[in-house]
Amino acid sequence: MRRKNLILIRKETLLHDGHLTRKDRNALNGHPSGVLWFTGFSGAGKSTIAHGVERELFQRGIRSYVLDGDNVRHRINADLGFSRPDRKENIRRIVEIAKLFLDAGVIVLASFISPYREDREFVRKSFAGDIFYEFYIKCSIEECERRDPKGLYRQVRQGLIKNYTGISAPYEEPETPHFIVDTEQLDELGSIQAVLGFLDQVGILKEISPHQAHWH
Repeated sequence: MRRKNLILIRKETLLHDGHLTRKDRNALNGHPSGVLWFTGFSGAGKSTIAHGVERELFQRGIRSYVLDGDNVRHRINADLGFSRPDRKENIRRIVEIAKLFLDAGVIVLASFISPYREDREFVRKSFAGDIFYEFYIKCSIEECERRDPKGLYRQVRQGLIKNYTGISAPYEEPETPHFIVDTEQLDELGSIQAVLGFLDQVGILKEISPHQAHWH
């Protein structure tokens, strides 16, 4: 019944294009939009690094926004659990949200455990042709559990949380990430600077000439 309703909704709605394009918004902002996807265990440092990079980009006058796993699950994905189907739907919704930010001309920093290669491949394909980089925030599960910044690993060991990545659910290590940040080797500042250095190297932070906008 749910599938039938979705098909009906799609038949009764049409995508509407406005007067402005992503290219126009990128020109106004002075930089291209893109998606930076941070994957890794809970406690590896994904959100800390993403927010640190966001702060540095803000200081450079670059428009960016962090989509954080916990925040998203507290809000738009509050109805989802941690079963395999719910994890897939969690990622699907995040991708659609990121696409809106991308079209708005914003650099999205998506911080999600995203433990399955299948889901991460879905993410990559969803942004084929767009600026997209996958960052593996590498840290051993032993170190993440030792840090336990949110007390979640302790709750897992107490049996209060089920299907938790790295303990009672798998994490499939990325095979071909665009960049690896090892947070057992780098401190917070070093990790943030490593990401920024990579972004400078690939040119995502380059300025766009105003004449590239359609409205000029």
